[in-house]
Amino acid sequence: MADMKPDARIAPYHHAAAGWGAIKQVAINLVRERVPGGKYKLLFKQNQPDGFDCPGCAWPDREHASTFEFCENGVKAVAAEATSKRVTPEFFAQHTVAELLTQTDYELEQHGRLTDPMVYDGASDRYVPISWDRAFALIAEHLKGLDNPDRAAFYTSGRASNEAAFLYQLFVRAYGTNNFPDCSNMCHEATSRGLPSVVGVGKGTVTLDDFEHADTVLLFGQNPATNHPRMLGELRDCAKRGATLVSINPLRERGLERFSNPQNPIEMLTMGSTDICSVFVQPRVGGDFALIKGVAKRVLELDDTAVTEGRERVLDLDFIELHTAGFEAFAADLRDESWDALVAASGVPLAQIHALAQIYAKGRRVISTWGMGLTQHKNSVQTIQMLANLMMMRGNIGRRGAGLCPVRGHSNVQGDRTMGIEEKPTQAFLDRLKEVYGFEPPREHGYDVVETIHAMLEGRVKVFIGLGGNFSMATPDTPRTWQALRQCDLTVHITTKLNRSHLIHGTQALILPTLGRTEIDTQGGVAQGVTVEDSMSMVHISYGMNTPASANLMSEVSIVAHIADATLGSASIDWLAYADDYSRIRDDIEKVFADFFDYNSRVAIPGGFHLDVPARERVWNTPTGRAQFLAHAIESDTPIARAREQHGNRVLTLMTARSHDQYNTTIYGLDDRYRGVFGQRRVVFANQDDLDMLGFEAGDWVDMTTVWDDGIERRADKFLLVAYDIPRGCLGAYYPETNPLVPLTSVGDICNTPTSKSIPVLLHRSTAPDDAPRSLVRAEPAREERKDLKDRKDLTDRDETTSTVSRFENVAAM
Repeated sequence: MADMKPDARIAPYHHAAAGWGAIKQVAINLVRERVPGGKYKLLFKQNQPDGFDCPGCAWPDREHASTFEFCENGVKAVAAEATSKRVTPEFFAQHTVAELLTQTDYELEQHGRLTDPMVYDGASDRYVPISWDRAFALIAEHLKGLDNPDRAAFYTSGRASNEAAFLYQLFVRAYGTNNFPDCSNMCHEATSRGLPSVVGVGKGTVTLDDFEHADTVLLFGQNPATNHPRMLGELRDCAKRGATLVSINPLRERGLERFSNPQNPIEMLTMGSTDICSVFVQPRVGGDFALIKGVAKRVLELDDTAVTEGRERVLDLDFIELHTAGFEAFAADLRDESWDALVAASGVPLAQIHALAQIYAKGRRVISTWGMGLTQHKNSVQTIQMLANLMMMRGNIGRRGAGLCPVRGHSNVQGDRTMGIEEKPTQAFLDRLKEVYGFEPPREHGYDVVETIHAMLEGRVKVFIGLGGNFSMATPDTPRTWQALRQCDLTVHITTKLNRSHLIHGTQALILPTLGRTEIDTQGGVAQGVTVEDSMSMVHISYGMNTPASANLMSEVSIVAHIADATLGSASIDWLAYADDYSRIRDDIEKVFADFFDYNSRVAIPGGFHLDVPARERVWNTPTGRAQFLAHAIESDTPIARAREQHGNRVLTLMTARSHDQYNTTIYGLDDRYRGVFGQRRVVFANQDDLDMLGFEAGDWVDMTTVWDDGIERRADKFLLVAYDIPRGCLGAYYPETNPLVPLTSVGDICNTPTSKSIPVLLHRSTAPDDAPRSLVRAEPAREERKDLKDRKDLTDRDETTSTVSRFENVAAM
């Protein structure tokens, strides 16, 4: 198979997360990407005050105090930008689009950096060179030719800077639409929509300082070792000083079991590691809402017992009385809820729910963190609101060492929303734009991601412009999304590297290559910095350090400014002046957003500044002026339940996940070493008891089909079954390979996020490919084996790393 190495295998990984294994992979990736040796020093400028912000995750930096502030996956992101490999016009002359479509996402990634603007030529089925001026004129021609601005959609990746995002939304609203599908719609939209009605703001309420004071950390639905590895440093410190850390996730992720800190000489030299979580709770996929509600119910029972016995109350009555509304109705709903229903819906035994509630009740300063394991379900908004309810019961919001901590994905996904990349803008924000710029912005809500796909399918959107990202692969219902994009008159992608979205194009199509975060951005002879906002609302500036991959690249800011100028002219707004000096954009951001006062001055301070989060100060911007308890019932009429009524226990619930060698849809390699998968991606993790029930064995090849009610066949073929520690009735597999199984109409309530973590599927036997490996074992050792296997091979990893480092140093010297 094209996406499988000849030595592909399933084998338990016995090491701690990070450590020598991570250092080894850093070396391998620098060599694989052919990063010139002179650029290795770039890593020591990553996440530093005088350097650049990591283009990967949005985890914040600790005052830039460390010698290095990068992780394995951050290096992969930087190496992908710093690669010496190039995709030139000559490359496109040698390959038709049809030929490129046969390559895997990993192969497309490995071609390297784009160097020149290209336009699709239908006659030859190739991309051919185009001048920048002609490209901008073509975009303007299409946009001005639409009979309604709402017939265009403007996508944004979370990697865009504050300056690019602000300019983008300003242009699009001056053009006349609020059609802003963005990556938030597919990840933390439930957080953004769920929290404001409870605490008045759609952001987290903690800073890194709070982790130093927390005595309990509850980690819901996330895998830090892969998705935000620098978080493990904070968790390690918490564990070292005795805090209780609990992983609540269908999968026991290695990074939350044991972590070897590459910055700790003692751990590295002694092959040591730190146990991170002391408790693991594995709800069934989609069972978090019932679990959290069960914990809340038990906390209420513990408080009742304390009253009866005359002990200290469990509830924080002062906080509830002074700062909240709706508690009595919420408590009544908890008392009426059935324990049998909570246990059945969560998949967690009653004794474990009670134990988790006891841990929470014992904690004086509790942080709850979460990732997309909570946000990509039908009831995701209700789940996050229930978690906020639980935290409010003991006053764990607005207290030092406590609070809500959504862990965002891409490096500026939160900042883009702050800057106005929002299909449902507030009227106050639109009023402010009108006041500052003198035009009437559109007032109707625009399209999010799912709505944009529907609109393209129905012919209501004919122009698609993507500021970064890989829309065709990140989105659900892949064949329908591809059909939608191909029905457009024009598709435009502003990007650094080739990906599949450039090959799933409209009648006309443009690829516009842009500078990466790591590259020097010079305008008018002056180096420009861009700003980003991390997961904890810190805003700081980033300066590129590398020479651009091509002299024919433009920055994202400059590209957006030139599209705006070509489309709207500069009589009312001088777009090109913004492109000449990004500080002018920040001056205007300051005019629109009160929190950004003295923007240019404050961002010049090392480390930047923290945006005001009112809930952190116990100021509640809700209709009542108080934090609002909200009661929610367990939903029984779910797609999974309806599918099982039809097919019984043969229906399994599939959750999608990243492998360790990918970031969002970018595939850096074919290993997922912490889960024991090497050289391949088309695997599906299943409980051994489910395999026995269905008559399968680990090592069988299966096809998956979705059980849905719209008559559309959705399937993903040729997946290798791997026995894994996952709850009964549940499956796990990687995206984007499984995105074809996610129905476009399967979305979260209120947030409209695709339900990529709760897909009802059936398994069907496939014929194994001739070259498929058949000698398979469990992907991870049984739990009783783990202690004996601990760190057994770390010395080998260290020796192999030393050898690999020597090899890439030799390459650097060449």
